[in-house]
Amino acid sequence: MNTESPTPGSRAGRRQGAATPGSAPAPTDTPAPNAPQPPGTVRPGGRTARTRAAVRDAVLTGLAENGYPGLTVEYVAEHSGVHKTTLYRRWGGVEGLVADALDLAGEDSWIPPDTGSLEGDLRALAREVYDTFSDPATAAAPSAFIAAAFQSERAADALRGFYAERFARCADVVRRAVERGEAPAGTDAGAVVRAVSAPLFFRALITREPLDEALGDQTAAAVHAAVRAGAYTASGTTGGATG
Repeated sequence: MNTESPTPGSRAGRRQGAATPGSAPAPTDTPAPNAPQPPGTVRPGGRTARTRAAVRDAVLTGLAENGYPGLTVEYVAEHSGVHKTTLYRRWGGVEGLVADALDLAGEDSWIPPDTGSLEGDLRALAREVYDTFSDPATAAAPSAFIAAAFQSERAADALRGFYAERFARCADVVRRAVERGEAPAGTDAGAVVRAVSAPLFFRALITREPLDEALGDQTAAAVHAAVRAGAYTASGTTGGATG
């Protein structure tokens, strides 16, 4: 089972092929004389992939250290080994760098858990959120991404896209539950995942209360009961699944 986090940037650099913060910088791209290129469209794979990964990791490190207001193109250039002329040409500035880092985070290999039961899957999803936000070191980058979304509409669009992709992947959790008779047909996977994550996000990002695993388990049990009762179907009717 893949254990990568479902939150953006929380396990930066652990994806195969990604540069890690503090490692040797990627080779500096040579600026092209033509008009600006969208990120990742020049020299697909190879050098471009390494450059994009190095830039992404520098963005994550900068967000974790300085937050969105303190992130600069100069910082990313210094920590990625990519010349700032290239960064401006390909990403346009800090907003583009943050948005592309989120886009790249959404291209990882994370898959939702498959424990054999809906309640087990929901508990595992909650534990992944807990694991990310209970550790200040892993919470710094995703917290900064979320904060950036309040200050940049482009970052907000990218964050919505990141989570839309995550929710789409979690459709398998609900599909399997329906097949096992644990959930009614038509259950909204996105609504279920939001419900199991929301109390943990609320404590981590709004009230700043300490997180504990018991909260995740409690939330998973409550959402599981609500799913079986049909609360997350289009009609929201009660009755639920049998078996």
